[in-house]
Amino acid sequence: MTKRWLITGCSSGLGRALAARLGAEGDQVVATARRPEALDGLVARYPDNVVAVSLDVRDPEECAAAVERAVDAFGGVDVLVNNAAYGQFGTFEEVSDAELAAQFDTNVFGPWRLTRAVLPVWRAQRHGHAIFVSSVAGMVPFPGLAAYTASKFAVEGAAESLAVEAGPLGVKVTILQPGGFATGYSANLVMPEHRIADYTQVDDGMLDALLGMNTKAEINAPELFADVVWRLGQMDSPPLRLPVGPDTEAFLQPAYDARRSEYDQVIKAGHHTIT
Repeated sequence: MTKRWLITGCSSGLGRALAARLGAEGDQVVATARRPEALDGLVARYPDNVVAVSLDVRDPEECAAAVERAVDAFGGVDVLVNNAAYGQFGTFEEVSDAELAAQFDTNVFGPWRLTRAVLPVWRAQRHGHAIFVSSVAGMVPFPGLAAYTASKFAVEGAAESLAVEAGPLGVKVTILQPGGFATGYSANLVMPEHRIADYTQVDDGMLDALLGMNTKAEINAPELFADVVWRLGQMDSPPLRLPVGPDTEAFLQPAYDARRSEYDQVIKAGHHTIT
């Protein structure tokens, strides 16, 4: 069945691969980017079913205009993929207020304001599917990625709230937790203005790993992500949370186990009744 998609962050990486896959499948796609000219090749390949739209998710007016363009072009939106994001490097102490605010404006407030703009369409349709691209960092903290990790924890909380509130209206929600993929993430990684020498022994190894992401194995190519999301869009009852990539289990399973173990210990010890 042909679906109507609105996807953010399509100039490269995961968003670009997904838009290309959907175009090839014959689905109708509004592909967005801050520089829409970056999508010219994609539109040229699929002129009948891919439309490029300028969108900076930090701009409420552009978010509203993107939804309006999707409705004008295809009559509605079936699936929204909140993919646009970037990484702010730096430990908790190193990240400034301005850097933290900028991280949340793109990674959290952006998906929130765009989803809010599309919800009236979904309420009228009585169906829709919101897909939030989180990360294994939405469950697992990594040294040197305090702001990014916090933003992904936040977006997962927002998505779960949406599922509870809009589910009765026919809106489905899925949180994707990708592992390491060969994308432009490392190229767009923002460094903090001020570094603190004491933390270099903690986070330099993480920085080296991030900068080497594009050399990862082929199984972590963006096309794998695109295939998973395309199949997800066909499901009548998609999962709320979905790890994406062969390396995710190594990160997520220990995190789940540790949380369950800690919870059991606290309950057994009776600490939850401390007064």
